[in-house]
Amino acid sequence: MSHRIAVYPGSFDPIHHGHLDIIERCKDLFDEVIVAVLRNEEKKPLFTSQERADMIDELLDRWPNCRVERFSGLLVNFVDEMGACAVVRGLRAVSDFEYEFQMALMNRRLNPRVATLFMMPKEDYSFLSSRTVKEVFSFGANLKGLVPESVLQHLKRRFEDLQEA
Repeated sequence: MSHRIAVYPGSFDPIHHGHLDIIERCKDLFDEVIVAVLRNEEKKPLFTSQERADMIDELLDRWPNCRVERFSGLLVNFVDEMGACAVVRGLRAVSDFEYEFQMALMNRRLNPRVATLFMMPKEDYSFLSSRTVKEVFSFGANLKGLVPESVLQHLKRRFEDLQEA
């Protein structure tokens, strides 16, 4: 049987427990899981792609078959470069499905060899997005249990830096 590699792409700005739940389940389904951090500065991320990759890298230490890479451009090209057979996408709600379905169909048209696997996070995280993490944190909300402690520390430092600027 061949080495099965999956790519889990996203902005991960920042990574949260919903993302980690999906990675943890993927690690048992594939021989290798590549968490692919999108480099797209047009989205005006809170953290640079390198900072996001570093945060994720710290968290993946516990799973030896998982690693982080940064990418830009077409996802299917990156998937080919990595020798992967599947793209993993998280679905939180029905509202995610339409966009993700369109992207999966386009990716399949561009590269029929690549399958897309949709996974839902645990119910506890089904409402969670990086955007809401940043938004509620900016208003002083407690994120305990929603993001890893190390990510919480990065958020605190970044928001302190922004307030000083």
